[in-house]
Amino acid sequence: MVAVARDGGNISEVAMSDNDELDMKDLKRRMEGALKVLKEEFAGLRTGRASVSLLEPVQVNAYGGKMPLNQVAAVTVPEPRLLSVQVWDESLVPAVEKAIRDSSLGLNPQTQGNVIRVPIPELSAERRKELSKVAHQYAEQARVAVRNVRRDGMDVLKRMEKNHDISEDEARRLADEVQKLTDRFIKDIDELLEKKDAEIMQV
Repeated sequence: MVAVARDGGNISEVAMSDNDELDMKDLKRRMEGALKVLKEEFAGLRTGRASVSLLEPVQVNAYGGKMPLNQVAAVTVPEPRLLSVQVWDESLVPAVEKAIRDSSLGLNPQTQGNVIRVPIPELSAERRKELSKVAHQYAEQARVAVRNVRRDGMDVLKRMEKNHDISEDEARRLADEVQKLTDRFIKDIDELLEKKDAEIMQV
């Protein structure tokens, strides 16, 4: 059984079963989910340099529904401060331009035929500091999510040991595994943050 808990808008799954059992694959999947969310949030943080991932969060109204921009166009970086968006279906050019303009990225696209040029404005020092703070907040949320998964795993182990489903030694060995998994994902989060911070601060 999987219980779903809402935590301020974030949904976290709590792995449970009628007979308590530690599911390492499930713990890993949930930690990977926290890392995936962080990568998506970082992709939406605009830096002073052009990057293909910048437009990843943009959704385009196309063919009667919303589609990710990269499914209707090819995005390239011809210059350090310029993105080029080649729209495959010319009839979608206005929709793609509108989606980029209406996104929260603060960009001003310019259309030439079926190619949309997107200049990346220079960031002020103040704006860079703000973005860095936001990046640190996103990373901390991801760390908290990973630690919550660890706590769920440790709770299951405690119950298993208490119910004599596993020995004390086995509980200790599994707890070490859960901790190693946690440490690995926290390290990944820290490395992602370091990379994003350097990107934001790069003039």
